Amino acid sequence: MWVIKLGGSLADYPDDLNRWLEMLAEAGRGEVVIVPGGSFFADHVREAQKRWAFDDAVAHAMALRAMEQYGLMLCGMRTGFASAPSVTEIRRLMRKNQVPVWLPVQTLASEKLSPSWDVTSDSLAAWLARHLAAEHLVLVKSCALPEGKLDMQELSRKEIVDAAFPNFVAAAHFKVWLVGRDDCTRVFSLLATSQRKSRRLS
Repeated sequence: MWVIKLGGSLADYPDDLNRWLEMLAEAGRGEVVIVPGGSFFADHVREAQKRWAFDDAVAHAMALRAMEQYGLMLCGMRTGFASAPSVTEIRRLMRKNQVPVWLPVQTLASEKLSPSWDVTSDSLAAWLARHLAAEHLVLVKSCALPEGKLDMQELSRKEIVDAAFPNFVAAAHFKVWLVGRDDCTRVFSLLATSQRKSRRLS
């Protein structure tokens, strides 16, 4: 299983976003869970918090709903994508050979996560990957990425991932991939290879 977080900033690059959605609609059925970023919906939350000075707990709750808004938008853009408000629904949709798009509010209602901007969709994607026992976590980013081995603390200091992400992936049993918005073909190839291996084992 692959958990793929589509960064909200991909919405600023329609051609790239459409390529990712096309690839996932083709290769992701029954294999991939999409975690949506917050996109411009979360940007509005940040702006509102600065203007109206409400606390981080309120902003966190709003940001989760921003992820859901972006996720619903993605579902509306491709046939075969379906919203999934729970881990149970994610598994059901995957058995039906669909591509679940996680809506996190219901799933996280009873979780004691830090209500701050330190925990964004990056860390939530890692949380989900752990709970699903996924083999791979892919974060799709629009910013420039460093080459070579990933140093999570350094990535956090550079604000490429959120501040909590290094702790969320510490001792993880899944492989973490950070890829750029133009790496769609590479991920497609990785997914295809994974599917061939699964078929050989089944």
